[in-house]
Amino acid sequence: MRPETMRATRWSLIFVICFGLLLGFAFQGTRGLWSPDEGRYTVAALQMLDTGNYLAPAYSPDEVNFSKPPTTYWVIAASVKMFGRNSWAVRTPYALAFLLTLLVLHAMGRQLVPQKPWLPSVVYGCAAAPFLAGNIVSTDAFLTLCEALAMLGFLRAAFDENERGRKRYVLLMWLGWGLAFLTKGPPGLIPLLAAIPFIVRRDGWRGLGRFFPLSGIVLFLLVGLSWYLVVVIRYAGLLEYFLHQEVYNRVFTAAHKRNAGWFGWIKIYVPVLAIGLLPWWPAVGRVLRRWVSAVRLGTKNEPSVELFLALWFLVPFVLFCLVQSRLPLYMLPLFVPLSLLLALELRDRVDLSQTKHKLLLAAWVVVLLAVKGGAAYAWHSSNDNRQAASELSTATPTDRYKAIIFVENTDLDYTIEEATPWGLRMYLGKVVYGIPWLAPHGGEALCHALHNEGKALVVVDPDLGPKAADTALAQCSGKVTELGTWRKNVLKLVEL
Repeated sequence: MRPETMRATRWSLIFVICFGLLLGFAFQGTRGLWSPDEGRYTVAALQMLDTGNYLAPAYSPDEVNFSKPPTTYWVIAASVKMFGRNSWAVRTPYALAFLLTLLVLHAMGRQLVPQKPWLPSVVYGCAAAPFLAGNIVSTDAFLTLCEALAMLGFLRAAFDENERGRKRYVLLMWLGWGLAFLTKGPPGLIPLLAAIPFIVRRDGWRGLGRFFPLSGIVLFLLVGLSWYLVVVIRYAGLLEYFLHQEVYNRVFTAAHKRNAGWFGWIKIYVPVLAIGLLPWWPAVGRVLRRWVSAVRLGTKNEPSVELFLALWFLVPFVLFCLVQSRLPLYMLPLFVPLSLLLALELRDRVDLSQTKHKLLLAAWVVVLLAVKGGAAYAWHSSNDNRQAASELSTATPTDRYKAIIFVENTDLDYTIEEATPWGLRMYLGKVVYGIPWLAPHGGEALCHALHNEGKALVVVDPDLGPKAADTALAQCSGKVTELGTWRKNVLKLVEL
């Protein structure tokens, strides 16, 4: 590589790092945790820190949660351990994941857009969906990073003429797939379904074998499956739970109540892609017109990088539309191939050496930061657990109880997961329980939680009525003090 090219690459890398630090960390810890998902992921990390059990994710001492692998909880727990129990510590890993994804895209850009390796990172970072997702506590930001890492290995291996380099990049690919599987399970491998047909078409079935070496498979098994093997052996019935609840029900049924039905994918995914691709709509339109023209004219699609990027987007997108569990953030990993496709389209149109383009980029960055800051300071959501913690602290001094127990009008564990403000644990420093009152074990679970803690603030769902839990509380043999209401919920202070 020539010295001037090396200098340009180095400066573009510095630019991407500064760009990612600004967008990722500005206002990052200002907003409180919002229910349900942000509180759920955070409380599982806090439970790990408080108990030392990093194997089994749990909401409370009585409620384990194996719906997701542990990577997200481990990363949040590590950050909280390092920076303290605050919103900034919880969200810092997401700013880092955003930055690292930009760096992976820069590495891809060096291969696909060598004159402007920063361009894929700018496209991804400025797109509304990836930017906003970097401030949301979920599994998807980490999944996006892991899948991007895997696809970086694939791109280098598939288009690198150096055999030694190809082997090294194949191992990087399988490391990425292992981390993706440890982050979200089987959905983490969906982009692999786009890589396989591309290689078969270009190199034949024998060519596919180079991407499935024994060393790569072993690396994947060690990284991706070790935790699953340990917990399945230790916890009876867990394999059936994984296969039935987390695979079959999510793919084929509406059990998780996440926008199932034929119309669900339109309602969720189309707005995410439409709004999330701001400000790149003109480039998206040009790419679509070119594809439509190629199909109409019967142009033969050669196995090029652009064809692979199209498969990388289309194959997962079709699968996400078919499965019956659909959430907006499921689309986040697909913004990586979209950013690369748009970078190829924009390589002759975007030039940051021009003052006009610099000003446009700066103006859009200001808009993005204004939206992020506005969500933190001006948008007071009823789902904000920090606000809820402040209200409960006003209702009764926190030194009078050791735990908060929410008694909900349901018999479903899923409703408990969604309705309980788990993030209160971080702001109040109290263990949080969720009790499905209508379940056969509802009264027993309430008494067990009370005996675990000794003193607890019991929050009773208003739909149950003010006297609903009195019988069970009497059987728990505790002293009950009525404290009024909070958001229409009945508050009871119970001491055993």
